Amino acid sequence: MRIEIWADLVCGWAYVAKRRIERALADWPGPPPELHWRPYRIDPTAPSRPVRLAEALQDPQVDAALSSCGAGGDEVPAAARMRAAAAAADEGIGPRFGAAWRVDPTGAHRLAALAYRQGGAALQDRVVESLLHAHFVAGEPISDPAVLARIAADAGLPADVLAGDDGTDEVADALLVGKARGIVASPTIVVGRSALRGAQPPEAILDLLRGATDSGPEDEDGPVERYRWAESLLAAGDALGASRLLAPVLAEHREPAVLELAGRAYFASAQLGRAETVLRELVAARPDDAYGRLLLGRTLQRQGQADDATGELRLAAAMDAGYRDAASRWLP
Repeated sequence: MRIEIWADLVCGWAYVAKRRIERALADWPGPPPELHWRPYRIDPTAPSRPVRLAEALQDPQVDAALSSCGAGGDEVPAAARMRAAAAAADEGIGPRFGAAWRVDPTGAHRLAALAYRQGGAALQDRVVESLLHAHFVAGEPISDPAVLARIAADAGLPADVLAGDDGTDEVADALLVGKARGIVASPTIVVGRSALRGAQPPEAILDLLRGATDSGPEDEDGPVERYRWAESLLAAGDALGASRLLAPVLAEHREPAVLELAGRAYFASAQLGRAETVLRELVAARPDDAYGRLLLGRTLQRQGQADDATGELRLAAAMDAGYRDAASRWLP
């Protein structure tokens, strides 16, 4: 069994959730589940350079964003932070608790992802503990390369593990997967296909574990799951994210269903050259695909290829009466 914790490492309730999960697992009678920390962002506009939190909180939007983690609610931001600090004290986190910096946590999320890749759940958990302690107890900026290098070295990773771009794509893809899976709060605790939003008490976490019978996706990076996540993102209006998640699937699998989804995502995100390439391949493999020809016609039209576009639109209208009205709107 695996517990996924989707959380932003600058969310105080993520630290509280970590302690509550640990307390729940101390009473769990079965084999200990694997913990897997996954990224979420509560403050996507955080600057690359750390800013003193007291200064950042002068902006009401920043104040609200940083207070949006946890179980949710309509609390005043200052009250929400006080409640998180009180919960942290109850969990023995301290002696003091509270961030001193507004930071972009991308590097911290990369370090957590690389720790999981290189040393599994146990190493990742140690790294996450160090990151949370640095941010909330020691008051350090966990976007600072020196802070991250020290945490990496203390965990037995190379101090320069973040020197390149390793882990960047992994975190970006995971953020998209979380969006496709409907993760909308930090922390969200997921077991199989069941989830708890917020830093729930140990009793609720144990109930989640007892009731989890579906193991969920076996291989989140596998082609089937990536196709499904891309489909969900496209339905939600994130065509660019859908095309990103689908890219490795498209590289290995040129089946018509993949080509069509890629064509839709590329068209909707204005990647018209790529849309034309996959849609031409689609109609070559499936010449009677009226929808493929309709979309190819629209793609060509948007690129100024009027003659070719007209031909494809006329074919779509002739093949399927259901597309006749749609095609006629774009025919000269």
